[in-house]
Amino acid sequence: MREAANEQPFLLSTLRPSQGQNRLALAIVATLLVAFGVTAPFLNIQLQRLGAFIPTIEGVCAVNDLITSALLFSQFAITRRLALLVLSIGFLFTALIIIPHALTFPGAFAPAGLLGARLQSASWLYNFWKAGLPLAVILYVLLKDADTGTRMPDRSPTRVIFGSIAIVVAVVCGLTWIATAGEEFLPRLMLDNTRGIQGPLRIVGALLVSLSAVALTLLWIRRNCVLDLWLMVMCCTLILEVAMANLLITRFSVGWYASRVYALASSIVVLLVLLSETTTLYANLARSVMRQRSAREARQIAMDAMAASIAHEIKQPLGAMVTNASAGLRWLTNKPPDLDEARLALQRVVDVGHRADAVIKSLRTMFKKEVHGRVSFGVNDVVRDALTMLDVDLRTQQISVAIQLSEDVPLLLGDRGQLHQVFLNLILNAIEAMGSVTSRTRVLRVSSNTIQGSSGIMVTIEDSGTGIEGKDKDRVFEPFFTTKTSGTGIGLAICRSIVEAHGGTLAALANKPHGTIFRVALPDANL
Repeated sequence: MREAANEQPFLLSTLRPSQGQNRLALAIVATLLVAFGVTAPFLNIQLQRLGAFIPTIEGVCAVNDLITSALLFSQFAITRRLALLVLSIGFLFTALIIIPHALTFPGAFAPAGLLGARLQSASWLYNFWKAGLPLAVILYVLLKDADTGTRMPDRSPTRVIFGSIAIVVAVVCGLTWIATAGEEFLPRLMLDNTRGIQGPLRIVGALLVSLSAVALTLLWIRRNCVLDLWLMVMCCTLILEVAMANLLITRFSVGWYASRVYALASSIVVLLVLLSETTTLYANLARSVMRQRSAREARQIAMDAMAASIAHEIKQPLGAMVTNASAGLRWLTNKPPDLDEARLALQRVVDVGHRADAVIKSLRTMFKKEVHGRVSFGVNDVVRDALTMLDVDLRTQQISVAIQLSEDVPLLLGDRGQLHQVFLNLILNAIEAMGSVTSRTRVLRVSSNTIQGSSGIMVTIEDSGTGIEGKDKDRVFEPFFTTKTSGTGIGLAICRSIVEAHGGTLAALANKPHGTIFRVALPDANL
């Protein structure tokens, strides 16, 4: 069950928002509030009635909500999470309820409206419309964190989706019938086609605003993904729209027209984010797959070349050692033993052993380059590049990143590509170490500073993962030793070889109370 929970797909329902997205959402809400404040003094000014306004703007809203619903249904089909199904149903409901509202609105398609519309029909359908999404968001928030209890692995998602669509269509038809044929049983909200009854209208408006406010509050408390962020923006827009439509003004005034613009904004915001983020995630996923494929092929080629080199270079010394050792044994077993010949054979074994050691040392030079092949660069830039490359992985695993890079660190002299691979590998190890953590916050801390007492540079990478057991702490850098079920055991060994080739050190320490700390110490360009 834990493994299933850790399989985080690249979806908006699991991806953490970036700082840029948080700032953009805040800017949009601030813009909406400023627009509300600017139009507030003119809300009740009556304007000319535009017959095509309602069909046009509500048609766009219906299409937007229908596409949003389809995208969310597709995410439900992947994750099987009931919370996403509920949210998809909410957007589908709003898309469908808009149709009878537009048809029954006086003057949109007929002077008194279609579908047997009466005076209160359009007003009540509007209120049903505006209650649907907040209710769906509230249920979504209450269900979204209960993964194991809200999945439906035994049911076909296609059948669930079509069943949900049928239920929504039935509910919309039922509410349409209530608002038209059963209009006389509903409280009166409108005096005529333009003016509303202030008391009941304000009560209903206050209830709708409260419903959206509850949804917004729950989202704020339990927010943890990109989808939650933009649903909060949508709820803010809904609050402003309902306040304008029901609490402050009558039909065909500045505020009434402005409320419809807010309705359009609330239908667009989640759709645009779903489309843009889905496109971005697809591009990142494609790059990630290509990067992993290239890295895998490069590792395979490197391992094949290394294995072939080792086999070729070591085979001859080992054969010579066996031959000379066998000859020495024969000289010693002679009667009488020939000690001079045995001594010569053993000396040849020693000589061949030194040659094998030289071969191994020459193989390690694959990680070393001459000084003239290196360049000066800033270690902070390399660290930021590695974090940027793994941004999607960090957000998918819901890992908070704390970055403290000192701007006073000196430049490095070395191979930028090799050190980039070191930091990339260490951060990936940290991400994997925190993959199974569910009882505490997943935090990655990356810092750089100047080593006290020298001009060297220290880069520290800390995680809050499962940590390294004491008996394994001194072995993690050994070739082919690994604590992962799918690890090769050469990543950290190669990282240490690269760091040591640059004149530095790589160490692993226990992070209190949880996790591991990797410290990369490197000399600056002047050493």
